[in-house]
Order: sequence, then structure tokens, then C-alpha cells
Amino acid sequence: MRRKKGFAPIGAYAALGDGRTVALVAADGAIDFLSLRDIHAPSTFAALLDPEKGGRFGLAPTASFDANRRYLDRSNVLETTYTTRDGAVRVTEALSLQDGGLLPWTEVVRRVEGLSGEVEMTWRVEPRFDWGRVAPAIEMRRGSVVAHGAGLRVGIHTWDAGDPAIGGDAVQGVFRIREGERALLALCATEDEPIPMPLRADVERRIDRTVEVWRRWLGGWDYEGPWAEHVARSALALKLLVHAPSGAIVAAPTTSLPERIGGDKNYDYRYMWVRDAAFTLDALIGLGLPEQVHESFSCLLRAVRSTAPDVHPFYTVDGEAAQRRDRLPLRGYRDSRPVRYGNAAASQIQLGTWGDLIETTSMYVRHGNALDPDTAKMLAGCIDRVAIAWQDADSGMWELDDRRHYTSSKMGVWMAFDRGLALVEHGELPGDHVAHWRKQRDAVRAFVEARCWSDELGAYVEFAGGDSLDAGVLRGAHMGWQDHSAERFGLTIDAVRAGLDAGGGLLYRTTRECGHEGAFLACSFWLVSALAKMSRIDEAEALFEQLLDYENDVGLLSEEVDPSSGDLLGNFPQGLSHLTLINAAVTIAAARDAGPSAREGAGVG
Repeated sequence: MRRKKGFAPIGAYAALGDGRTVALVAADGAIDFLSLRDIHAPSTFAALLDPEKGGRFGLAPTASFDANRRYLDRSNVLETTYTTRDGAVRVTEALSLQDGGLLPWTEVVRRVEGLSGEVEMTWRVEPRFDWGRVAPAIEMRRGSVVAHGAGLRVGIHTWDAGDPAIGGDAVQGVFRIREGERALLALCATEDEPIPMPLRADVERRIDRTVEVWRRWLGGWDYEGPWAEHVARSALALKLLVHAPSGAIVAAPTTSLPERIGGDKNYDYRYMWVRDAAFTLDALIGLGLPEQVHESFSCLLRAVRSTAPDVHPFYTVDGEAAQRRDRLPLRGYRDSRPVRYGNAAASQIQLGTWGDLIETTSMYVRHGNALDPDTAKMLAGCIDRVAIAWQDADSGMWELDDRRHYTSSKMGVWMAFDRGLALVEHGELPGDHVAHWRKQRDAVRAFVEARCWSDELGAYVEFAGGDSLDAGVLRGAHMGWQDHSAERFGLTIDAVRAGLDAGGGLLYRTTRECGHEGAFLACSFWLVSALAKMSRIDEAEALFEQLLDYENDVGLLSEEVDPSSGDLLGNFPQGLSHLTLINAAVTIAAARDAGPSAREGAGVG
């Protein structure tokens, strides 16, 4: 891995997490991003966004080295082997868990084991609190180094890792390790609380038990379909994005990683998007993880209840309407500015969000669960609200400034009515307004067929009366749109695949983005699912295999890919990319199980 002007490639990072926050560690051993103590808190390490001012926690050999890394089997514990001309060491690192739950403090553990020869290692901790705006105060306390600022206290504990040397606003050490020896480093962070001073034996035990916790969580799944290892890694990546105190599912653990190097499409994704949460719950249901489904669905309902009958595009991890928006005085990833804390899309109207909410509810009920009366009343009120609002223009699923009648939004509204009517039939929603909902469902469908279809393009277009394409329309396959308009939907698949092609199986989001930003990975996985839903299974499998090449060396995916270089772009790891991978695999498996009869008519479109 080579850095450019201090920046590591986005694909060079692995993610560590404990259910409260996520750390990104580069292949050269630097933890370049970590928000403490919460995933949406200001950063303590943000060299990812500013190598000079952001701060980091580095650990690596002093000599040049080769690095090979992997996650320990079915866990989010990372193992990296560094090989120099003098020997080899293994670094095992994690954010510690305690017997399946959160520690009272946040603990980053890095264990170094000598494998052969003798290797000199160096480490350096540069805390930069509140996005680098607060310089740390560093002092010795009871034999350990403590850095504090902005209400945070970070204890830096070392065992057999050299004597810590404090220099200005950083602390560092150097040590040599031989075959069979071990060294240990741990960062323990608290907020307005006393400072823990853990014993080495306890820290060692926790890192080993953390492996067991991750394996136990995934051990309950019942997926037996294809690409099981890739699906497992994506499930573990999604679990990193679940905020354990609340159950919220964030879109990504980072902010402001650009969709185009040097561009300004740099957004804070550390929120619970209703759309992403819906797809994530779909994925978790498909993997047979009902406890997580219930926890996260309940969190989503609590958030929506705070704004119902309006449904916001996203909420904070605490289930509140998002409000704060700052531009930060950081350089930006490879000089891509601005760096944002908060997301302006919080104030947008995205009509498809209502559909995502009701579809999630429908899936929850279809898998044997039931709604309580208060939730049923609240959701019925949400459907009544969108029955009025659907005729308005909105910002669409891509959070655009141009308000239009976006096709994907109207399809989402159709899904809200369709799933709402099904929930009434199952006795889960009150049926007071069934006739009105049915009338509005039919009206939405007629609107899309009349105003969002282009004979010239042979496709559903991006918005009513337009002549551009939108890969988001492919989500109609999940909604069941093709059950009513199979020929048109099949033609749309082919038009989108050709018109938004970025090469290598990749798709741009819309016509306007072709060549102006990276290719959006979720769109390609939506295409896989759409092909499988249309019984074009061989095409779906071939495309899925092609897309696996965009995973990094530890199986993680970003939001986008630069079609010209293959470099990963956008916030990372991106939940939407991983959950659409899972759903695509599950959809292919279901299409396979449907048998040869499902392949008849595979040439539609």
C-alpha cells in the first residue's frame, strides 16, 4: 500500500467495531478514523480526512515491510502479518466486547506476536479531539499515559511495547519483538467518567472472547445459498453498522469520503436511513437473524413515531430528527472539500421513504411477527399522509436539489399502498381507509405508466416527462412492479444496463452522473436482483461474480468505484453495498430453488 500525499486508498482500510463505534485501520497499521465514544460523535482520529491535523494511532515495523491481512474466520477481529527482512510479526486487533455486550468504556486492543526473527516496531498515538479543533492535554497517570480534551479521556496502556515518550500533542514508543514474544497496546476511552486502568490479563482475555462473540452472533444464521463466505462477510460488515445502544442501522461509519476525487459530493452518512434500514432488515431476515431484526425494526419505529405521519429520509442513531450541520476545518480526503458534520438532506421530502417503511413492516409481519395497536395506528396515519403527498414533486432517492416527479419515488409510494393493503388483509392495520388506499395505489400506477414511460428509450425514465435513465428504477423488481408490467420492466433492465454502463459490470446512478462521479455499487447489485426476478438467472450469476472483484482484500465494499481505475470511492464500508450484495445472493438462491419452470420466458426484454 502506498499513500498519496499522506492519504491511503479507501480500499486499503479494514473496519473494527464494537456496536458503539467503528475504527478504520489502513494496511500500513494506522488507525486513521475513529469517533469517540459514539459512531456519530466528533472524531478523535481523522487522518483519513486530514493527514496533518486529523490524528491517528499508528503501529507498524520501523523497516520496510510487506503486509498480509484477514479477518479471523467469521469475526470482525483483524489479523495482519508484517514481514520484514529481519523477521515477521502478527498484529491482532479489535474493539473489545465483553461476553457479548458493550464494555463500560471503548477499548481498542492491538496485540503483537513475534513469528520469526526479530522485528523492531514503532507506535504513535496522536489524538485530535473534536475534528482536530481541540488540542489534547497529555500526562502520566498511575503508570499510563492519559490524553484528554472535549470531555473525552483516552488512556494509552502498553505492555512490553517500549517506554511511552510524550512529545507535545502525541505519545510514541519503540520496541523489538522476537519469535514467541508478545506485546500489547490498548486505548481505553471514556466521556466525563473516571479513567479505567485494565490489567493485561483482562485485555488479553477480552480480545480472544471478542472473536467468540462475533462467531456466536453469526452462528445463528440459516443461509445455505451460494457465495456463503461473501454473504457472511457482508453480514458482519452490516453488524458493524448497528448501533447497539439503540439498534439503529447507520448507512456508513464515515463522513465526507468523496464520490469523485476533488469533488464536493462529500456527505455524512452516520445516520439511520429509512431506505437502508429497510433493505438491511430484509437482508437480516433472509439470513435468519430474528433478534437483530426485531431490535432494529423497533428502533426504526421509535424514530418514525417522533415525526409521524411525516417520514424523514433519515434519523440520528438516537432516533431523533437530524438537525446539526457543520462544515469542518479539515483538508478533506485527497483535497475533496467540504468536510461535513451533518447532512442537509434531513429537510428533504423523499416520498419513496414511506414505501420503504411500510415494506419493512410487511416483511416483519410476513415472518411471523405482529404489530401492537399503537404502531398499527401510527403506520396507518403515515399511509394516509402519503395518500395526500404523493402527487407532489420530491427530491428522490438520490437526495437531489431538483424537485421532480421521480419514477422511483412514485414506485415507492405504490409499494406503500400495496403493502399497506396486504397488512389490512392480515389484520395488522386498521381498514378504515382501504377503499381510498386502493384508489390511490391504482392512481400512482397509472401515473407511472402514462407519464414515466418512454417509447423512445424503451424504459421507465428518471422522472415524469424526462428522457434520462435512473438505475434506482431497478428497485421495482423488489417491489413486484414487474408482476404487472413484465414486458416494460424487462425492457427497462436492458435500457438501464446499456445506457448507464460504466464497464466491468458497473452502473452509474443516472444519466446525468455518467462520467461525472464513480459507479454506484448498489445499482449493480439491484441489477443482479432484477435479472434474477425476471428469471434471467445465468446473467444474474455472471454479473454477481464480476462484482465480487470490487471487494477489497478483507471483503469490504465502498459506496462507489472509479470505473477508470477500479479505486473505491465514497463512504466506507457502505451498508447499502453490502446489504444489496446479500439480497442479490438470496434472490438468486430463491430463483434457483424455483426450478426449471422459472427459466421459461427468460428472454423477456
